[in-house]
Amino acid sequence: MDAFTPQQTTELVSRIGCKKAGMRLDKLFFNSCITGPLLGFGCAVMTSTEAAEWYQENAPGLIRTISAMFFPIGLVMIVLSGSDLFTSNIMFMMVALLDRRISILDLLKNWIISYLGNLAGMLFFVAIVTGYGGVFEMAAYRTATINFATMKMLTPQWHQIMLRAIGANWLVCFAVFISISSREIVSKIAAIWFPTLTFVALGLDHVIANMYFIPSAIFYGHPDIGVGLYIWKSLIPTTIGNIIGGGFFVGSAYWYLYLTGEGAVDVDFNLGSLDTAMEVGGPMSREKYHKRSLMNGSGRNEGEVIIGEDGNPSSKEMTDLPHSGSHMMSSIGKELSAEKFGARKDSQEKAQV
Repeated sequence: MDAFTPQQTTELVSRIGCKKAGMRLDKLFFNSCITGPLLGFGCAVMTSTEAAEWYQENAPGLIRTISAMFFPIGLVMIVLSGSDLFTSNIMFMMVALLDRRISILDLLKNWIISYLGNLAGMLFFVAIVTGYGGVFEMAAYRTATINFATMKMLTPQWHQIMLRAIGANWLVCFAVFISISSREIVSKIAAIWFPTLTFVALGLDHVIANMYFIPSAIFYGHPDIGVGLYIWKSLIPTTIGNIIGGGFFVGSAYWYLYLTGEGAVDVDFNLGSLDTAMEVGGPMSREKYHKRSLMNGSGRNEGEVIIGEDGNPSSKEMTDLPHSGSHMMSSIGKELSAEKFGARKDSQEKAQV
C-alpha cells in the first residue's frame, strides 16, 4: 500500500497547519478569494443537475444523489491547487494548535481571513459569473435555485442546520485527510470524491457551499429570504457546526489518537520504502532479519516472506518493495520536511535558551 499511515498523515496535517500559519496575510486572503469560485463551479453544476422537475417530483432521492456525484469537482480543484478553504483550514489549524506548533492567534487569523476571502470570492462568482453572466436565466434553473434555498434554510430549524453542518465538515475534513495520505493524483481524487459525495447526497450543510446556494436565491428574488435571515439562519449555525465537525471530530480526534504520547513521528517521503507498505492496524516491529543469498544476489532468499518490517536504514541491504515511482523525494516532501515544520513551540523555546 503506497500511502502514508494515519499517524504520518496526522503529522503532515500538523505541518501543513504550521505552514499556513506562516503565510503572508495578503496571499492568504487572495488564495481564499480564489477558492470561493472553485467551489462555486461544483455548486453551479449541482444546481444545473437539480433542475429536473420530473425527478424532483417523482425521484427526489435519485436526483439528489446524481447531482452529488458532480459536486466534488470543486473540492478536487481546491485540494490539488493548494487553495485555502475555511472548512479544511479548521482541521489543519486545530491539529497544529494542539500539537503546539502555532498559537491561538495564528489559528484565529487564518480562520477569519480564509472565511472572509471565501465569502468574497463566492459572492463575486454568484454575482458576476452565474448571475449577470446569465448562466441560469431559464425559468427551470431559477425555480430550482429558489426551491433549493428554501429546503436548505427555511424548512429546517436553526439547531437542525447546525447539527447537519457538523456532519458536513466531518466528511469534508475526512476527505481532505485521506487525500493527504495518498501519494499520487488519482488516489487523491478518489479519496476526495466519495466522502464529499456522501455529505451532499445526505443534504448536509457546508458553510462555504451555502455561500453560493443562498445568495444565488437572493439574487434571483427569493420572496422569503433576505440578508439578515441568511446571516442568522445559515451563516451562523453552519459556521458553528462546521467548526465542531472539522475541528473536533476530525482534527482533535486524530491528534489525540496518533500524536499524543507518541514522540516524534517520522514521515518518509521517498517512494517505495517499506514504511509505506506496513500495516497500520497496530504497532509492528521494525527489525528485519536478512539472509544473504548467493543465488539471486538480491540480499533476500527466494521465497522469503516480507511481513511489513523495515530494515536498518544505514545498511546497504535492499529493503524496498516494488513500486511505480522513483527513489527521489517529492516536492511536497521537501516543502513539508521536518526541518522546516517539525519543531514545536516548547522545543524552539528550549533551543533559544
